[in-house]
Amino acid sequence: MASCIRRATTLAATRPSVLLRRNGLRAAATRSFSDLGVPTPIFALTETEEMIKESVSKFANEEILPKVREMDEAEQMDKGIVSQLFEQGLMGIEIPEKYGGSEMNFGSCIVAIEELARVDPSVSVMVDVHNTLVNTVFKTYGSEALKNKYLPRLATSSVGSFCLSEPASGSDAFALKTKATKSQSGGSYTISGQKMWITNANEADIFIVFANLAPERGYKGISAFVLEKGMPGFNIAKKEKKLGIRASSTCVLTFDDVEVPAENLIGKEGEGYKYAISILNEGRIGIAAQMTGLALGAWETAVKYVWNERKQFGDYVGNFQGMQFQIAQAYVDIEAARALLYNAVRAKEAGGVRAGEGFVQEAAMAKLYASQVAQRVSGQAIEWQGGMGFVREGLSEKFWRDSKIGAIYEGTSNIQLQTIAKLLQKKYQNK
Repeated sequence: MASCIRRATTLAATRPSVLLRRNGLRAAATRSFSDLGVPTPIFALTETEEMIKESVSKFANEEILPKVREMDEAEQMDKGIVSQLFEQGLMGIEIPEKYGGSEMNFGSCIVAIEELARVDPSVSVMVDVHNTLVNTVFKTYGSEALKNKYLPRLATSSVGSFCLSEPASGSDAFALKTKATKSQSGGSYTISGQKMWITNANEADIFIVFANLAPERGYKGISAFVLEKGMPGFNIAKKEKKLGIRASSTCVLTFDDVEVPAENLIGKEGEGYKYAISILNEGRIGIAAQMTGLALGAWETAVKYVWNERKQFGDYVGNFQGMQFQIAQAYVDIEAARALLYNAVRAKEAGGVRAGEGFVQEAAMAKLYASQVAQRVSGQAIEWQGGMGFVREGLSEKFWRDSKIGAIYEGTSNIQLQTIAKLLQKKYQNK
């Protein structure tokens, strides 16, 4: 099977724009709506994004879907799937070509995450964390030496992991206790402590670890370092058994005086907290995509059943008015969540729409609402299918279990609400 990314770019280069043709506009397909003086619909994907959507959907349904239930029951990501994600170009979507990546836009990454989640949110979150967090840290804050050393691996063979959370440092991310000590010579750092709830840890070879180099300075002492699996003193201590996204590994990591070369410092000492805040805002858009994809996957699974298979009282269940109202409302909710998602995507790509605030509010709103919709719709989907939705033969109960994490990781729902409220207060409160 040809690469998703390669297929997308080839088709995009040869097929005329459907959207432009539909609107009777004869401009070149490469021109944007704004270039033509036409307001851009939020859901209007670029030619390349449309092709990626088609390609990733095909890949997910043909290659991942047959293994979803097996991976969930085993609580283990299939190694063949991981290899295929690299082969398809889905682990280096935004990485520049000179480092072996596909050098595409953020929207392409989000489209891929959403399409994967329609089939398996566990695979989706692996791609999400790897791209929106790990790769972005290296691209944005890494030295040229770090980029040359790690980006080619991240694009083609090595899974990445983002290590911030600790046992006593979740929502209060900057209360972390993992400590970094600089050697007298300045040639290395020693990392000691523990991380918890770390996604991709079991599959990863490359880890971005946040540690405090100057605890007396509080969060302003936090710095970011690159660690690799196999470094002496670095251990994956425990793999968590979870309610949902069970094929995605979530582990406890321990650091027992792990020596890290000085060149593995990312950016500057004491600025790790800035990097984390910046990257998590982008990551929240990725989680929103995971949740909208999940909601749509759950909805589609259910409506196909109630409109084509499940009959009661001599008619398909989906034909009853009470059911149709629920089905329609759920779809409206999903589309509303997707509108917030792609609004955040375009705000991020445009460099932010609120002066001095970037896309923080857009990301928070998208992540909050998408996670709420995912839980609500996936729960309804089980009810619509009756017993068939409740058993583990299909995917409906799995979508519901997977949905819960959306309200927790990369900032709980309360954290998102607090973020949104603070920004609104700043705007509306009298000075």
